[in-house]
Amino acid sequence: MITHIRNYSLAAIVLLALLLQACSASKFVPDGEHLLDKVVLKSDVKDFDASQLAPYIRQQGNSKWFSALKIPLGTYSLAGEDTTKWINRTLKKIGEKPVLFDTLQARLSCEDLQLAMRNMGYMNSSVTLDTYKKGKKLMAVYTLHPGTPYRIGRFSYDIQDEKVGEVLDSLDTNHLDDQRFTGKLFSVNALDGERKRVTKLLNDNGFYRFHKDYISYSATADTLGQTVDVTLHLRPFSGSNAELPQPHPRYTIRHVAFSGEDGRLPLRRKVLENSSAIEEGKFFSISDLQSTYNRFGRLGAIRYTNIRFSEVADSLPSDTLGLFTADNPHMLDCNIQLLPHKPNTITFLPEGTNTAGNLGAAASLTYQNRNLFRGSEQLSVQLRAAFEAITGLEGYENHDYEEYGIETKLLFPRFVAPFLSRSFTKRSTASSELALSWNFQNRPEFHRRVFSATWRYKWSNASRNTAYNFDLLDLDYIYMPWVSATFKHDYIDVASSRNAILRYNYEDLLITKIGFSLTYSDATKAIRANAETSGNVLNAMSRVFDFEKNSNSQYTLFNIAYAQYVKLDFAYTHIFHIDDASQLVMHGAMGVAYPYGNSTMLPFEKRYFAGGANSLRGWSVRELGPGTFRGTDGRIDFINQTGDMKLDLSMEYRSKLFWKFSGAAFVDAGNIWTLRNYPDQEGGQFKFNKFYRQLAASYGLGLRLNFDYFILRMDMGMKAVNPDYDTSRDHFPIFHPRLSRDFAFHFAVGLPF
Repeated sequence: MITHIRNYSLAAIVLLALLLQACSASKFVPDGEHLLDKVVLKSDVKDFDASQLAPYIRQQGNSKWFSALKIPLGTYSLAGEDTTKWINRTLKKIGEKPVLFDTLQARLSCEDLQLAMRNMGYMNSSVTLDTYKKGKKLMAVYTLHPGTPYRIGRFSYDIQDEKVGEVLDSLDTNHLDDQRFTGKLFSVNALDGERKRVTKLLNDNGFYRFHKDYISYSATADTLGQTVDVTLHLRPFSGSNAELPQPHPRYTIRHVAFSGEDGRLPLRRKVLENSSAIEEGKFFSISDLQSTYNRFGRLGAIRYTNIRFSEVADSLPSDTLGLFTADNPHMLDCNIQLLPHKPNTITFLPEGTNTAGNLGAAASLTYQNRNLFRGSEQLSVQLRAAFEAITGLEGYENHDYEEYGIETKLLFPRFVAPFLSRSFTKRSTASSELALSWNFQNRPEFHRRVFSATWRYKWSNASRNTAYNFDLLDLDYIYMPWVSATFKHDYIDVASSRNAILRYNYEDLLITKIGFSLTYSDATKAIRANAETSGNVLNAMSRVFDFEKNSNSQYTLFNIAYAQYVKLDFAYTHIFHIDDASQLVMHGAMGVAYPYGNSTMLPFEKRYFAGGANSLRGWSVRELGPGTFRGTDGRIDFINQTGDMKLDLSMEYRSKLFWKFSGAAFVDAGNIWTLRNYPDQEGGQFKFNKFYRQLAASYGLGLRLNFDYFILRMDMGMKAVNPDYDTSRDHFPIFHPRLSRDFAFHFAVGLPF
C-alpha cells in the first residue's frame, strides 16, 4: 500500500512539473512581440570558446530549474488577468514574468560581443544574429566570427623617468626582456596586466603617488603578418596642471604612530609593532599596507582599522632617524587607528535533539574574552548540558541520557613556541590554540568520561588559497567509571569473540595524537588532506623503560592502555558551473586507518562510519557496512557498523529555485570496510577482488534555504543498491522500492561538501 501511495505521489509530482513546464505564457505576450525562448551562442571557429563571452549577451531567456524546466515561468502563467484576486497576485509574485525579445538589447549584445573579441586580439571579428520564430516564441542565435587574431611582434619599454628606470633595472629584469610578449595575443588583458604589474612593483618600492595612468601604450600594426609592435611609455610625474614634468617622488616612512579610543591603545605596544608590516626607515610599500590591514583584521580584539599617511613637508629639518636628506627628500608619517571590539560577551544557545526517535534538549552557555592579556588573546569557556529520554531498552532500568561538559579554549593570534626570533614571529601569520575539555556522559548502559587536551597551530596563505592545521599534541583520556550489570553480562563478559570490538571500546583508553591537515579551496574546487598518528612516542618509551603490560599484552601508562595507529584522509570536490543558476558538483573522499603495535583495533572515536547527511543519504548514520555486514542487534550494533577505511563518491546537481530556496538532485555511492578479518564483523574485510561489488548507492532530492551566513538543508534519500542483502529484490531496491525500508530523511546545517 505504501509503495502504491509513493508511486502515485511521484507520478503526481512529475505530472505537475510537466504541466507547469507546458503552460502557455502567450496570454502575457502582446501581439507583435515574442517570448525569448532560447539563446544560443556559438562560433564558426572550432578552437574558439564562445561560452566565455556569454556574459556579454544582455538578454537571456527565463530561468530554468535544473537547466531544463521553466517552472517559474509556468507558475507565472497560471495566474489570471484579474490582479484583484490574491491567488493571481501570489502566482505572479513567486513566478517569473516572461522575457520578451528586445531588438535594441540584441543589437547592443552584438556590439558588446564584437568589442570583447577585439579586446582579445581578434581585430577583424564580427557577429551575426539569426532569429527563429515559432508562434509567439523566438530563439536567438548569436554566431561569432573571430577571424585570425593579431599577435604581439616586438614589445619595448620607454621609461621617461631616470630614477624609476634605475629602480626597475635593479629590481625587475622583465622589462628588459623584449621576447616575453612575442607571439602572445594582442589583448587588452595582457597589456593592462603589465600596467598593473609595473605599477605594483613601483608602489611596493616607495613610489607612493604613482598610479597606472602614468603608463600608456603605442602600437604599430603589420596588417599583412597580423602582428603588432607595442611600446610601453612610462611618463614622468606631474602633480598638477601647473607643474612641469619631474621625477616621480620616492617616499620613506619617517614615523609610525598608533591611536585608539580615548587615547588608550587597545593592545600592548609590542603586539602593535609585531602586527604592523609598516616600519620606520623602510620605503613605502602598498603590499606592507595591505598586509598590515590583514594582520589587524585577524585580531579578534580589533573591530576597525584605519591607516593614514601624511607627507612631511620638504622644509622640515632632518629627523632623528637621519632619513631626510637631499638624496631622499620625500617622507611619510603613518598613523594606524584601531577601534576595539567589546572585550566580553556571553551567549546562550538552546537546541532540540532527536536520536533514533528519542527526543531531548540541550543548551550551551559560552563566555568569551577577546583580549585577555591585551594581546588579542581569546579565552572562551563553554558549559553544555543535554538530556534525552531513552525508552525501549529491555533489561535496563528506565534511566535517561544525561551529558554535561565544559570546554575551555585559549587562542593566541601568533606562533607561540620557545626560541623563536622576533623577525620570524613578525612574519608568521600562525595562531596557537590551547584547548581543555571534560565531558560527562551517563547512559542506562554505562557512564563515560572523556578528558581532552590539545595544543595546535593554524596558519594560512591567502595568495595560494591554502590553510594548514598542525596538532602538536592531542590527548584524549577515556574513562569508564560504571557499566551496568546487564550490559556487562551481555556484551563484555561473554566468552565468544563476537564482542571483541565492544570490549576494547568500553575499557579505559589513552590516545596521544599528532596530526597535520591541509586545505586548498578556490571558486571551483576544494582539496582536504589529513594525516595523524598516535602512540609512537609512548611505544618507544615503553620499550626503553619496560612499561607494564595488561592482560591483553598491551603496554600501559598508569595502568591505562594507549592506542597506536596511523590515519590518512583525502577529499576532493569540483564544481562545474552549468549556468548562472545551476552547478554540477563532483565529490570524492577516502580514508584509511591502520592499528598496529600496541593496538589490534582502532578506538571507536577514530573509526569510520557510513550513512547520514554527509555520506550515503539513503541510510541513516551508522546503518551501512562494513562491507556486506548486516547489523542484527539494533541496541548496540552501531559499534560494529564501523570500519578502518571508507570510500564516499557523490554527484549533486544544484539549481537555484526562487527567493532563497535552491534544489538538488544527488547520487551517492560508497561503503566502509575493515582491514582485518574481525569475527564479529563478518563480510566486512576489504578485498580488492570484492570491494567494488560491495559498493552501496543511493539517490534523492534535496531542498536548501540559503540565508547567506548559513544554509538549512533537507535531503530525502532512497536506497538504490544495498550490499547487505543477497536476493536481487533486496540487493537492488532501485528496481523494487519500498518506502518503509529504503527511505531516509536528513536535516542539517550547511552543504554536504
